[in-house]
Amino acid sequence: MRATPGTIALGDLRDHRRSIAIWAVAVAAVSAMYTSFYPTINSGDWTSMLDSMPSGLMTAMGFDSLATAAGYVTSTVYSLIGLALLLVHGISRGSRLIAGDEEDGVLELELTAPVTRTSTYVERLAALWLDLLIVVAAVTVTIVVLTLALSLDISLGAVLVAGALMWVLVGMFSTLAFAVGAATGRRGTALAVASGIAVAGYVLRAIGNLTGSSWMTSVSPFHWYLGSDPLGTGGVSGSGLALLVGVTVVCAVAGIVGLRGRDLMV
Repeated sequence: MRATPGTIALGDLRDHRRSIAIWAVAVAAVSAMYTSFYPTINSGDWTSMLDSMPSGLMTAMGFDSLATAAGYVTSTVYSLIGLALLLVHGISRGSRLIAGDEEDGVLELELTAPVTRTSTYVERLAALWLDLLIVVAAVTVTIVVLTLALSLDISLGAVLVAGALMWVLVGMFSTLAFAVGAATGRRGTALAVASGIAVAGYVLRAIGNLTGSSWMTSVSPFHWYLGSDPLGTGGVSGSGLALLVGVTVVCAVAGIVGLRGRDLMV
């Protein structure tokens, strides 16, 4: 008799509910702190400081649009601090879900129950995406509240679009970490691969913006995510979204193939 579908995913979310809540509150709080600074950006001191910074650095870091509310929030929350925290959470969580449990000797015990490797993999991956959805939702609600409270010139629809794209981007890197961990059984390898590719993608986008090299930006997942300026325009790049989803699906499939092909002694 097989376990009821959803049991593994719900159990994982229940076991990690405190961690998820802490991350949601922490990322939302950091996002709120940076967003609430925006009204001071147009002050003379801030303007002078920004004008004194090298133009190349401003472009590379995406700070050249700080004069607008959408540009400021994108630069601080959606492409820097908030996004970095989400990536840390998602990649570390994804690398633990299979590989971490295997290294701790817990995975083999679970697989002796009436569950298949496929169902274990799929439900844990679903739990990962639901975890990320909760944290991203907390950030989105925070930005919506501050947009209304501070009368920021940002469309509420654009906030939802930017939040959805952030969820997909972080989900892609988290799925990569999850899949590598499942295929190799090594948490360290999963962390290194996903983190390395994330850093490389961010650097490529920054250098591409700085040098005007279109090929660098075009191969960066961060450009697929932010290339349409979702918070400023509320638009979505169809090709960028397709690439994010496509890479996610490829990683997920490769991960389950790798897990099913390994000898777990159960």
